[in-house]
Amino acid sequence: MTLVTVLVTNDDGVASPGLAALVQAVAGPGRRVVVAAPSSDQSGTSAAVAPRAPEGVRIEPVSIAGLDEPGFEDLISFSVDGPPALAVLGARIGELGEAAAAASVVASGINLGRNTGVAVLFSGTVGAALAAANLGLSGLAVSIDSMDPAHFATATTIAAAALDWILDAPAGTVLNVNVPDLPVDRLAGVCEAPLATFGTVQATVQDRQAGPFTAEFRITQPEPEPGTDGALLQDGWVTVTALVGIRADQEVEVASFIERAVSRAA
Repeated sequence: MTLVTVLVTNDDGVASPGLAALVQAVAGPGRRVVVAAPSSDQSGTSAAVAPRAPEGVRIEPVSIAGLDEPGFEDLISFSVDGPPALAVLGARIGELGEAAAAASVVASGINLGRNTGVAVLFSGTVGAALAAANLGLSGLAVSIDSMDPAHFATATTIAAAALDWILDAPAGTVLNVNVPDLPVDRLAGVCEAPLATFGTVQATVQDRQAGPFTAEFRITQPEPEPGTDGALLQDGWVTVTALVGIRADQEVEVASFIERAVSRAA
């Protein structure tokens, strides 16, 4: 049996119960699980790999709370002083040992709270999965629609099935999965869903007279459009969205425009 290595991370921090739940979901025969998760909450860090301290990134072996039962004695787990994408990068380039470098898929989550709509751009949970794809791996991001979930078991069931699928998909595949905080038998179903439109960002600038200007940013999110991941999740559906990471648009013709401008300035 070929051994498959799954790298598990999150953006809520290594102590989050969602991390332990995801480890339980993806573990199984023929799989080696390595955990590399932030030492503190790194929500909203997207696919950032900075800031880093001048002396380098602190990486420490840790034990994962909630994984005391038999079967996890040999779990390899690290706390990384940085965002989850940095943990993925460090693992990929061998900074966390041979086991982590051998990973073929990154499982990120289980995030506390939804990650829907085009606002997934800002999610550290999703950012880790996208970073994995940019590094030649596949990525799975799983979120549950509650900050204090009562039904982690539902999310682990969904995560396990999603990982089975993505292991057979081409390298570079990224799935964003959102799970209602409901018992399995109360789910409306599972569906592929487009991203909801992100709301608007309102900024209020205050002049403090003596000192710098300060700005307060507030995101306003209207009701998601029917049929999108945000709306379907509210209606009790598990939503699955395949994401495409950084890529070039081959149909944009801008080089000649800039070249003409350069010629006029010469």
